[in-house]
Amino acid sequence: MTYVVVFDTNILISAWLSKNSPTFSCLSLAKTGSVSSVTCQEILDELTEKLQQKFQISERGLREYIAEIRQFSSLVPITRQLRAVPNDPDDDMIIECAIAGKATHIITGDKHLLSLVEYQNIQIVKAKDFLDFLDRNNNHEL
Repeated sequence: MTYVVVFDTNILISAWLSKNSPTFSCLSLAKTGSVSSVTCQEILDELTEKLQQKFQISERGLREYIAEIRQFSSLVPITRQLRAVPNDPDDDMIIECAIAGKATHIITGDKHLLSLVEYQNIQIVKAKDFLDFLDRNNNHEL
C-alpha cells in the first residue's frame, strides 16, 4: 500500500532545521517516492511566512526549499471552508488539504491536531510514530 501524507508546517520547519531528525526522515521518504506527499498553497505560504519571520532564511534559500517541497509533493486546492479543529482554526487547512489530497496520514507535532487522532479515516501522527508504523509494516526503505 502506498501511503499519502500531508506534512504540517511545523514538520517542514523541523526537517529544514535538523537533517538528523524523524521529521527529516519522513521528508526523505517522500523525496524518494516511498510515500506520496500532498500539500496546498496555504501550507507553503504559512511555511514561507514562518521561515522568514522566525529564522531569517535568505530569499534564495527559501525559494529553493519551497521548490524542493513542490518537486516531491502534489499540490491540491483547498477552499478554507472546513471547520474541524475548534481550538485552532488555522489547523483546518491541514485537514482540508489531507481530504482534498486523499491522504492516509497527517504528520504533525501540533497538539490540537494530534488530539484528534484521526479525521475521516486520516491518521494524525507524530513523525516518529509514522516511522515506527512503517517499520512495523515493513513498508519503506530508508
